[in-house]
Amino acid sequence: AVKAQNAKGESLDQIKQLDASWRATSGVDDFMRSLLESDTAKELAKLETSKPYFFELFLMDNQGANVAMTNKTSDYWQGDEAKFTESFKGGSGAIHIGDVEFDESAQAYLVQISVPVMDGGSAVGAMTIGVNIDQLEAQ
Repeated sequence: AVKAQNAKGESLDQIKQLDASWRATSGVDDFMRSLLESDTAKELAKLETSKPYFFELFLMDNQGANVAMTNKTSDYWQGDEAKFTESFKGGSGAIHIGDVEFDESAQAYLVQISVPVMDGGSAVGAMTIGVNIDQLEAQ
């Protein structure tokens, strides 16, 4: 799914237009629904339910645009955020662990862990997993 989205070759301007529309939408529109209900999103949902402390998983392309997600994210484009820039690392890939922050939608303290999506020796995207700290400590 990541490689397919990368192959579309959307410009950063197109992605930023989608991002502005995304942030202005209070509910879930058809485009968002497609990212929540795709086969890839269903696989993310299986992963999310595999551990009680996983919350909000999403997959990003090589520019940081959402490809699939288990919950609506606050924005469509993550390309200017450390969760993407530090895990994609210009194609070399790395693991990024964010700061613990209170998440309004989860009503819990979460840390986001981001990992590169690799194809051969190169990162083609990234995936972020929210980890509920209270649930993790209860394990």
